[in-house]
Amino acid sequence: MLAGLLALAGVAWLVTGDRMGAMESMPGMGLGGFGFYVTVWVVMMAAMMFPAVAPTVLAYDHLREDHHARGQGAPADATALFVCGYLLVWTAAGLVAYALFELLRSLDPPFLAWDEAGRYVAAGVIVAAVTYQVTPVKRACLVNCRSPRTFLAKRWRRGRAGALELGVRHGAWCLGCCWALMAALFAVGVMSVGSMALIAAFIAAERLLPWPNGARAVAAVVLLALGLGVALAPSEVPGFNEPGGAMQGGDGHGESMQMR
Repeated sequence: MLAGLLALAGVAWLVTGDRMGAMESMPGMGLGGFGFYVTVWVVMMAAMMFPAVAPTVLAYDHLREDHHARGQGAPADATALFVCGYLLVWTAAGLVAYALFELLRSLDPPFLAWDEAGRYVAAGVIVAAVTYQVTPVKRACLVNCRSPRTFLAKRWRRGRAGALELGVRHGAWCLGCCWALMAALFAVGVMSVGSMALIAAFIAAERLLPWPNGARAVAAVVLLALGLGVALAPSEVPGFNEPGGAMQGGDGHGESMQMR
């Protein structure tokens, strides 16, 4: 089970790199057509989240086997449905982000031009993620994500529908943990493989390392430095592409965007 999850994550990283390798990701970059975005987003989530969520999937499968041995209706495909429920939550979150992004683009507010307030808006989103990192809400969500067996045992549901429901429930806690980190990813350029890897490392460290508070603190410090760099000296931030002129959309066609 663990090998399968990590293999899927590895394939997802390869596919993501292939789809994004030729793109120059930057703030305000077009997300491309709806179909392109949805497929890329789901693959991104598999790449970024499967390593961190692997202990929860293993815990679910062990509990499923225990219930099956007692004749309590836990089919073998329930684990796959649990993972599907988890991905459904992140797919829904990605659709909301896409809708908000497209709405903002249609309004085309002049202040989002990069040489106006665009850089400060991007930096503000990153700093807001830093603030969320140290809130009690973040800590509460992280506790549930780091204690999967307790979470699953308390909320166990039988059957395939129950597996899907549990996957959705765990996905909701995971979203509560990580939505601000994903917002920071959008702020620097959601199509950046390097930024994806950084955020994925933060997520995995918070979930898997024995020092969750230290992992949260390190992520907050790095993001704070990134936010200040974007606001004050974006050209000096390693791997950061400062917008200028027309941008490339996710479908490979030039799309004019704000923060240009």
